[in-house]
Amino acid sequence: MNKKALAKVSVMTVLLMLGIPFGGWIFAESSTRPGIFVKKVEGIPEDFIKGVDISSVIALENSGVVFYNTKGEVQDVFQTLKEHGINYIRVRVWNDPYDEHGNPYGGGNNDVNTAIAIGRRAVNQGLKLCVNFHYSDFWADPSKQQAPKAWADLPIDDKADALYEFTKDALTAMLAEGIDIGIVQIGNETTTGMSGERNWINITKLMNAGCRAVREVSEQFNKHILIAVHFTNPERGLAEYHRYGMILNNFNVDYDILASSYYPYWHGTLANLTTVLKDIADSFGKKVMVAEVSYAYTYENGDSFGNTISEESYVVKPYPITVQGQANAIRDCIQAVVDVGEAGIGVFYWEPAWIPVPGNSYAERFELWERYGSGWASSFAASYDPDDAGVYYGGSAWDNQAMFDFTGRPLASLKVFDYVDSGADTELYIDAVKELEVRVRIGDPIILPKTVTVIFNDSSVKEMEVAWDNLDLESISKAGPQDYLVYGTVIAQSQTVTALCKLSIIERNYIDNPSFEDSDLSMWRITNINNVTTELGILDKMADAHSGTKSLHFYSRNNVHFTVEQEVINLPPGRYNFSLFLQGGDANDQEIYIYAIADGKTYRADTDIDGWRRFRNPIIGDIQVESGTIVVGASVKCGPGAWGTLDDFLLAPVEE
Repeated sequence: MNKKALAKVSVMTVLLMLGIPFGGWIFAESSTRPGIFVKKVEGIPEDFIKGVDISSVIALENSGVVFYNTKGEVQDVFQTLKEHGINYIRVRVWNDPYDEHGNPYGGGNNDVNTAIAIGRRAVNQGLKLCVNFHYSDFWADPSKQQAPKAWADLPIDDKADALYEFTKDALTAMLAEGIDIGIVQIGNETTTGMSGERNWINITKLMNAGCRAVREVSEQFNKHILIAVHFTNPERGLAEYHRYGMILNNFNVDYDILASSYYPYWHGTLANLTTVLKDIADSFGKKVMVAEVSYAYTYENGDSFGNTISEESYVVKPYPITVQGQANAIRDCIQAVVDVGEAGIGVFYWEPAWIPVPGNSYAERFELWERYGSGWASSFAASYDPDDAGVYYGGSAWDNQAMFDFTGRPLASLKVFDYVDSGADTELYIDAVKELEVRVRIGDPIILPKTVTVIFNDSSVKEMEVAWDNLDLESISKAGPQDYLVYGTVIAQSQTVTALCKLSIIERNYIDNPSFEDSDLSMWRITNINNVTTELGILDKMADAHSGTKSLHFYSRNNVHFTVEQEVINLPPGRYNFSLFLQGGDANDQEIYIYAIADGKTYRADTDIDGWRRFRNPIIGDIQVESGTIVVGASVKCGPGAWGTLDDFLLAPVEE
């Protein structure tokens, strides 16, 4: 190991990110507070869409969920939403979300009949409907775009005909019921495909079939229905979304709105969102909107089924995990779309009513999820989606991102849709404490910060002293690699607020700059073999990193083929383990492995990638090094369209 590397180990690796704000928040019991601060959204038009997707509501009500108004009275949730400023309802539509025996897949069992039932209740409150066709029998998103069972073996032209007929029949049935349809969405998050198709010739053929059906039904019923297409990952930048615009333009897709998902944890800055959407509006003359946004208001878990966002989640958390933080996230997203100009027409919040079903135990709730489909997936979905729903079926991972509390009472944040027009004030109080992350090598001293950043509900901040819980930090440091949640207390202004530090004990590591956080990459040898990989470099995005914010990113419109390696010298003789973390997807013809070369011997461990944030951790163990020199690295080779990241390379001595 060279002297430069030794210096970095002693300064950087021993206490990585010591006391640096990590990007999360601990709430200060603000869910019980009476009001919220809302800064007026400048320039918001009167007809701006303030929508919500409550597709799971009927399954929840069938399971015994009851909703209340602000007075604590039982009330139709659609009426409560309207009273809080909502003017649009979005509903997903699956073709056939049932198995061969009629058992429901879950997630609301959102077939056409369910959409009609939701549409009737929306129109009773004077709310318009956005119909979101997934063109699948269950969830469609960037990681899966599966064709409905009935279309699975159809040639593309026959599939397009089937999609046209399904769309036309479904919309005709809805409009015949008097439902006020304002928008029809052709596909859901079609970033990587649609209805089993992965190339754009076929995808756009399906889109055009759906668009044609909407136009014909609109003319038949004398309705002005807008057509939306839906993508995600705006954080990939203007060029990526502009490419979608070019594809849709080149294939003459007849649409009106380009809709984007925007989840603050994963999808970059709001300034970038505005830039991306404005380019679509300016370049292609289309309207734009956010089809899905949400934010957590608590870390509590209402149904004992793991939440997507939790204290342990290593994602960006730009707002406090509080009711006020949730309101701020929505308000700022609305402002970002308004800032596009006239083309920015609206924002939909995703599943604000997906709260826990009643039950005194997991078993009682599980029975309801299975019977009524009120969880994200039932066990019956395994016949259609064996790798995801078939493994992780259960309740709602979203209950802490709802806008009703676990008993069905509306949160104060729900009023943000009404308040954005004029602004709102409330009493001042401490809302949250900025989370910290501390990483320490085995055996080194653990030093927790003496102060933390406290944030008030008006977004002002102040440094305050913290008292951490008494823990045997010396024993923790020596106990081996493990993650801990360390809690502390801040007392100020008659409030007691909880602080959180994520403490990670990590192995001794002889790799220099192991997670690419340092801008100096001279120690790494990254080889783009035959220059076939379109994108290969460091990505500063926490959502794709295993730890920290940076990782080695790859994506290619062509084949992917590259190696990344580092030579380590001056190692003490002994035995070592080498490992890393990697994730990614859309990788066909994979040949991925890690390797180590020491004392004339080559070691290898094969691995693969199969989805976003499904991190693999291949390990080569017990590598004998007598010469003091070892080369460690990874080789990635796969077909066009593959993407992913590599992070946290580790070369550690074998502990006796």
